[in-house]
Amino acid sequence: MEQLPEVHPEASKPTSNTFRQLRYRDALFGAWLGLWINLALGIIKLIAGIIGQSFALLADAFNSLSDCVTSSAVIFALNYSQRPANSNHPYGFSKAEALAGSHVALAILISCFLLGWEAIERLTVQHGLPPWWTLAVAAANAVIKESLYWYKLKIAKSTGSTALLAHAWDHRNDALCSVAVLIGLSVVRIGGEAWRSADEVASLVVVCVVGFSAASIFRQSLREMLDLQIDETEVDAMRATVQKVPGVQGIEKFRVRKSGIEQIAELHLRLPAEITVFAGHALAHQVKAELMQQHPMLRDVIIHVEPASEPASHSSPEESAR
Repeated sequence: MEQLPEVHPEASKPTSNTFRQLRYRDALFGAWLGLWINLALGIIKLIAGIIGQSFALLADAFNSLSDCVTSSAVIFALNYSQRPANSNHPYGFSKAEALAGSHVALAILISCFLLGWEAIERLTVQHGLPPWWTLAVAAANAVIKESLYWYKLKIAKSTGSTALLAHAWDHRNDALCSVAVLIGLSVVRIGGEAWRSADEVASLVVVCVVGFSAASIFRQSLREMLDLQIDETEVDAMRATVQKVPGVQGIEKFRVRKSGIEQIAELHLRLPAEITVFAGHALAHQVKAELMQQHPMLRDVIIHVEPASEPASHSSPEESAR
């Protein structure tokens, strides 16, 4: 019989806690940074929109302030997700991030509808021309938002945070919205009275883009809450890690679901039929330890053991009846 490595259960305890804590720390830092920058930009654009009589800037201010709400929800969810599992919640609380994202997305969609309705009503309302300095506000916002996009995209990819990835793309949408506002304000200033409605049209573009982004966030959060299988490339990498463990003769099933910025794997291992229950148990711990060491985003691995084939000493029911 093949000599299998001796593995104690303690050896398979998660060795990636520090890694996950660092990921949570980075994700929280990115969320807090976005919160304060969006708050500052929202206040500046709100004041500029009121003084400059630009509804497009007011719509963009709403966009930034709504991002503050989203950032706050993400911060709360990231903190809540780190609560330890208990008897009532054996899988932990890491899905709080996706749940918060879906609720915030719905709130933004409702706000977009109300803001869009207001913009349509204002198309026939006479108002003053926005001053030139409102163009500088829109241009500065576009530059800042695009910079935030690249920064948060980097953090989202390194941590695997769905909420931060959505936030990164939200910043990209904000930058595009600011460009739309910039174009609308420029048209109003250059075209004069005949082009006053360009400001409201630009605000409608902002509302549509933000609404589309919110719908995408909701869809992504919903897919995560419904335990969508992670990308097959990642699953294949984990499968390769398992197959390198001595004694493993095959993999029947391999399921990995995302839970916040963490992952939970379930797999069926094919082991030699001749080995003892203790040896199979030890080998399963070896596989779990190797998986969690090589793929630190995994919070837990659940393994079911199956015989690779019937043992040679096993007799079929027909043979036993003879």
